[in-house]
Amino acid sequence: MSGDSKNPACSCLADKNAPVSSILRCSSLTTGMNDAEIQELLASSQVRRHTFAPEEIVFYDGDMPHSLYILLHGEVHILKDTFSGRRIFVSEINEPGDMFGEVYEVLKRPYDIYVEAAKETELLEIGSSFFRLGDENKVPTRSALLVERNLMRVFARKAYFMHGRIKVLASGSLREKIVRFLFQNMDAKGEIALTASREYLAAYLAVTRPSLSRELSAMQKDGLLEVAGKRIRVLDMERFEEYL
Repeated sequence: MSGDSKNPACSCLADKNAPVSSILRCSSLTTGMNDAEIQELLASSQVRRHTFAPEEIVFYDGDMPHSLYILLHGEVHILKDTFSGRRIFVSEINEPGDMFGEVYEVLKRPYDIYVEAAKETELLEIGSSFFRLGDENKVPTRSALLVERNLMRVFARKAYFMHGRIKVLASGSLREKIVRFLFQNMDAKGEIALTASREYLAAYLAVTRPSLSRELSAMQKDGLLEVAGKRIRVLDMERFEEYL
């Protein structure tokens, strides 16, 4: 579920020793680029690799953006603190090639979230001066033009993703939210393979993790679902669809 920026046609290695160019081929930011264009991107002075220790902050709430980030290995959590000091888990980035921070970078708006390394993590940071972003006086490289084009595609996918989420959140009860989410991600056999953690799913549905777990258990008890780890199967499709 964190794969909005991922190239679905690419099979990416999670090995921390995998070449950066191989990981970049897994990112939608480089869709359509050949090897020479990927190397052109990596050779730019605006592209840097950074390693973060567990619990180290990548950027803070309120910082002004100056880059977008691609995960090379490890995992980061996107977080938000409330005024009372409670930490809210928003999302996780845990697959090599996943990208984050690009919306704030393009809009030039301060971050309203912060990002923390969940384990030892390496990121590829691409500075804003690499691509034009509206600077008519700059002559872009071909790789920069492709990055701009791919960013527009990423934004379109994220807009579609948010449209789906709004429909889920507009549901009345937690059970209706769960059913609409599962329906959007279900295959022809009525099965759903979750790609993110239960914590992420709870954040997506805007509920607490215990509430989500209780409702999934109740739906199993009612004979609607079979839940086995990250795999969910609809057992009674007719009753399931009554909640849509």
